[in-house]
Amino acid sequence: MKVLTRTIWLLSLVSLFTDVSSEMLYPVMPIYLRSINFSVLMIGILEGFAEAAAGLSKGYFGKLSDNMGKRLPFVRFGYSLSALSKPMMALFTFPVWIFSARSLDRLGKGIRTSARDAMLSDESSPENKGSVFGFHRSMDTLGAVLGPAIALLFLYFYPKDYKTLFYIAFIPGVVSITFTFLIKDKKTEKKIHINKTRFFDFIQYWKTSPAAYRKLVTGLLLFALFNSSDMFLLLKIKAEGFSDTQAIGVYIFYNLVYAIFSYRLGVLADRIGLKKVFLVGLVLFTIVYFGMAFNNNLYFFFVLFFVYGIYAAATEGISKAWISNITDKKDTATAIGTYTGFQSICTLVASSLAGLVWYEFGAMAVFLIAAIATVILLFYFQFVIRNGN
Repeated sequence: MKVLTRTIWLLSLVSLFTDVSSEMLYPVMPIYLRSINFSVLMIGILEGFAEAAAGLSKGYFGKLSDNMGKRLPFVRFGYSLSALSKPMMALFTFPVWIFSARSLDRLGKGIRTSARDAMLSDESSPENKGSVFGFHRSMDTLGAVLGPAIALLFLYFYPKDYKTLFYIAFIPGVVSITFTFLIKDKKTEKKIHINKTRFFDFIQYWKTSPAAYRKLVTGLLLFALFNSSDMFLLLKIKAEGFSDTQAIGVYIFYNLVYAIFSYRLGVLADRIGLKKVFLVGLVLFTIVYFGMAFNNNLYFFFVLFFVYGIYAAATEGISKAWISNITDKKDTATAIGTYTGFQSICTLVASSLAGLVWYEFGAMAVFLIAAIATVILLFYFQFVIRNGN
């Protein structure tokens, strides 16, 4: 079986250009929000709320995709909404509008993610899931290298002109939508006995899902409760007095490492086991967060973000490959959507609490709490969860 099919390549290109669009803005977002008088607490709530909007919709639209037996309409519409949200962020600066635009972006992600991941799963076998999801994450993250690089170059010539950058980000978003029209939908099993999909129907899947799925997702969600938005890592760099350019430069470096290692670690996971690679990722996460708690040296930030890139490569795609391997093929979008739905609610809690803890006790407390909690979770994954393949 050919590992990287035409559909996998096209979906990966769609993700690449979408991430060029999104990641042009992601490292700039906390700086932009601060420039329009958003506090750290408000940034935390904004990111958490936006992720919750994405998460709840991931569960619903994943279930709807499985019930309808269709993937592509969700993929295309979801990417379209995210592209549209970019110029909206620059039109007005009052909080309600910013919250709405950011939520629209995340809603688009929620609509497309489960269906897209199900398409990737349908194009792969249990023996190469790590490779396929790793390749997709690699291409996706390559966009996260190019996007901030464009932002860095633009801000070098036009310092603090954040609004224009939001308009420029719309262009690669349109390119990504164009690629979706080259993809053909593969027919899946349609559950014709279900007449209507209600918004919270995906929650019922938790009750009927395999025990292995529930154990794995429980651990992943506990981790998500302590893994706040990466914006806090960028805010830490800014808090230590470094420039916008330096903060974006570190973020580009992180994504470059992430892109380089994602496919390689996916291939390795197929050979030695998804669980082993995932556990290594969690160990690296604890190292980074302990380091972030105490570091104030720019060069060591680069070291920490190098390790953080490997952590991301070892966990992001691997976790979805793991889930798709232990669930029924006809429920793939529902299974992934249910997990990512609950995950985003946990991210809402994590980011909001991180903003509050930072506000009350400082940055060190945020990173130490997350690191210590992850050490405890390592024992759960080691002794409670079986291998994913």
